[in-house]
Amino acid sequence: MTVVGYAAGAFDLFHVGHLNILRQARSRCDYLIAGTVSDEICYATKGRYPVVPLQERLEIVRHITFVDRAVAEVSPDRLQTWAEVGFDVFFKGDDWKDTEKGRRLERDFATVGVSVVYFPYTVHTSSTALRQALATLDGTPSSRGRSGTAVNE
Repeated sequence: MTVVGYAAGAFDLFHVGHLNILRQARSRCDYLIAGTVSDEICYATKGRYPVVPLQERLEIVRHITFVDRAVAEVSPDRLQTWAEVGFDVFFKGDDWKDTEKGRRLERDFATVGVSVVYFPYTVHTSSTALRQALATLDGTPSSRGRSGTAVNE
């Protein structure tokens, strides 16, 4: 039986932490789908829009050799995404492990037979840190959206 894995992320300002989770995910499944979170979901969950637009982020992720398929994740409901895409294993950074949102994710996926596997979070690199560093170099606040208007973080 082919094991289909799913790893979701904004994949904004693509960095080695993103690469690590995708590489590790692919090593634990036969076929890897990378769900690239839409701009609107990023804003709803993080309070800011990604720097890189969705179509460009998808293009980057599609060209990672260990990603078999990249899809736009347009629903905040992971079970809806599962129903639309279909996968056996959901991969997540271990910053969610043993948290309420991680436990909820595990409970929800258990109802449809999907297991949740956590991988070590790359602490020293994040899109947020990159965004802040770029804002410092540019001399602008890091809480600016793509349109240049301030957003709440």
